Amino acid sequence: MIRDGIMREVTSAGGVVWRLGSDGVVEIVVCSLREPLSWRLPKGTPDSGESVEQTALREVREETGLQVRSHGYIDSVDYEFNGYEDGIRYHKVVHFYLMTAVGGDVSLHDNEFDFVEWVASDEAARTLTFDTEAYIVQKAVSMVVREACAD
Repeated sequence: MIRDGIMREVTSAGGVVWRLGSDGVVEIVVCSLREPLSWRLPKGTPDSGESVEQTALREVREETGLQVRSHGYIDSVDYEFNGYEDGIRYHKVVHFYLMTAVGGDVSLHDNEFDFVEWVASDEAARTLTFDTEAYIVQKAVSMVVREACAD
């Protein structure tokens, strides 16, 4: 049962980690649970005293096993959901950053996800469970292409 009139604001941050695959296609890291199968971008909530970008870097590192570097802000998405245990309605804003891997390996990811994989960006946009995250991937790829054209 949802408690009337109560809405809590929460913030989360994550990243779109990209690389250029051997075939010249932009690849993106996506994460999934086994049950229920749900493909997502890595993200999470801030620790005390962290900036939004620091949260994004830490969460991506923990959830993917990759050491990453930020290349700037992509955009944010927001949505509402009901808290199952507390009966409170939440409004969540998730901030995403464009990132590249500078070390690590996806095999070193934490236990929050069962699968962490590199996939072609167009496949990632089709595979992600949430349309808002597919939008973020498309925007990230546009940033990568724009940056490549400027070089």
